[in-house]
Amino acid sequence: MTLTPSERRGALVLLTIFALGAARDLWEARPAARRAVPVDALAPRPFPDPVSPDTGDAGSLAGAGSRVPRPFAAPADPIEINRASAAELEALPGVGPVLAERIVAYRREHGPFRAAEELMAVRGVGPKSFARMRQRIRVSAADTTR
Repeated sequence: MTLTPSERRGALVLLTIFALGAARDLWEARPAARRAVPVDALAPRPFPDPVSPDTGDAGSLAGAGSRVPRPFAAPADPIEINRASAAELEALPGVGPVLAERIVAYRREHGPFRAAEELMAVRGVGPKSFARMRQRIRVSAADTTR
């Protein structure tokens, strides 16, 4: 059986693709102990110093006058969902401009929320997204009258 030059090139391309795929599979299947670990990954990394309230500097790890975000920032004050504007609602986790406008429109149409769980009636707020923002929202008793 003789192959034409085009058939030989096609077979060579297929064999090359097969060899590359097999090499990739072998590379990913190697034991974790033999994998190369970058030296930087092994070095302990200090957390930045907390931002001091009086200077705004982040301590010794940052340059003068710069701010380094804290890795685990304390939660901000809860947002009153019956009084918050769309821009304020965007500060909630998982809430963008579209969802913030939907919340404001729902509140305008149906009146104030009586309980925080009522927020799940807004299209786009399900149980998972509500669970993410639950600690950051509140409903005051004075605003619940319809």
